[in-house]
Amino acid sequence: MFIPAIKHTLQGALSVALLMVSSASFVQAADEKRNVILIIGDGMDDQQITIARNYLKGANGRLLLDAMALRSTSHILTVEDAVSSSPVYVADSANSATSMATGQITSIGRIATSAGEDKDIITIAELAKAAGFSTGVVSSASVTDATPASFIAHVISRDCENPTRMSVAGDNPSWVNAELCKTDRVDNGGAGSIAQQIALGSTDVVLGGGMKHFQPRGADSDKTLLKMAQDNGYQLVTNAAELMSNKSSGKLLGLFSEHTMPTRLRGEDGRIAERPLPSLLYNISSDLGSVVLPESMRCEENPDYAGMTSIKQMTDAAIKHLSTKADRGFFLMVESASIDKASHKRNACGSIGELAQLEEALASAQKFAADHPNTLILVTADHGQAAQLIPNPKAGQAFYTPGHIARITTPEGQIMAINYATTEAHSEKHTGTNVPLFANIEGQGRVPSMVTQPEIFNIMSAYLGLIP
Repeated sequence: MFIPAIKHTLQGALSVALLMVSSASFVQAADEKRNVILIIGDGMDDQQITIARNYLKGANGRLLLDAMALRSTSHILTVEDAVSSSPVYVADSANSATSMATGQITSIGRIATSAGEDKDIITIAELAKAAGFSTGVVSSASVTDATPASFIAHVISRDCENPTRMSVAGDNPSWVNAELCKTDRVDNGGAGSIAQQIALGSTDVVLGGGMKHFQPRGADSDKTLLKMAQDNGYQLVTNAAELMSNKSSGKLLGLFSEHTMPTRLRGEDGRIAERPLPSLLYNISSDLGSVVLPESMRCEENPDYAGMTSIKQMTDAAIKHLSTKADRGFFLMVESASIDKASHKRNACGSIGELAQLEEALASAQKFAADHPNTLILVTADHGQAAQLIPNPKAGQAFYTPGHIARITTPEGQIMAINYATTEAHSEKHTGTNVPLFANIEGQGRVPSMVTQPEIFNIMSAYLGLIP
């Protein structure tokens, strides 16, 4: 039986006792295969969905999301990194993914660890693996990024992606605080970086970007993390052809880009949202002056995406691999990461293209579920993101916003105005709104009309029979 390396005692009701696969705990799933496919659109709130629907399907069109059997809403919960557990009203991907992965509320930046006490929290992927299910994660970000990592690793900070990032002497980006990673370092008795935990782990399928994080040598080792992963039984694939032709029945590690995988779409000539320019008179009175708005643009294919493995291809390969691997069934998390990452950059077309990829992954999940009825599909977001659909001013209107505007010409020939106004800095910020939660027919009677984000873990665990 697989028991993940845990540096602290597991907290709360999700204790080591849940790892003991007793017949009493798994009555529901013992007589039939059960599968859970959790699809996370990073930053996919209703604004992002509406913007993508308008562009991809038209104002009167419908996405696959819109046709799902059940729609609920998920309330995100976050606390300060202190024993006081004071609420924080806007989350990041680490703590929100941790909520879904573990059922526990934690603080910003944490990967499956508790606020304040810094205890590892067992995840649904680990519980499922211990119970005989196969497990996998798919992401268009680096597989070491916050969302996928929260299901298969445990560190105090999402920055602890590889051994170099964990070293105070490392050549790290300015935003990385290696001091936070000290307790997770191997030489301090920790399990090491996120990449090292993945390389030495037992997750059956890990697919996404992030090759650069597996190129450093492992902690206290002369081998690279890539070599450590291969020595641990992972078959490595690095492009779509290798992925689709892979016949290995063992563990599968796919790394298809150095960092986050490129978005499928971009604005014309790489344009993103731009500032409107008010005249000097407008600053005195909006009745006197005028505003020059950014020119409208169309979305175009991103040349950096050419030849890239799609989220659909990764999802298809993961489902095929996992569904033939375990007698009990499987748990799979699929993340469309750059709805969020493109929105941080005010790249509306990038977010639209990424949501189109999520729709394709959902289609793959639905096709599988049609032939395997005991498959629960959940689609949700980790948090809200900047991007607000606003009126497109008519010619001559003195319309001004303190943010950046992307004016997108849609296939319907209309202009859709998208405003980014959470900050003056180079990267837009998350928002604290509820996010949608969709489910297929298996969610009826199991998913209430509103949940807190940690309750998504309970829904999935109960469906797989992982909790009594």
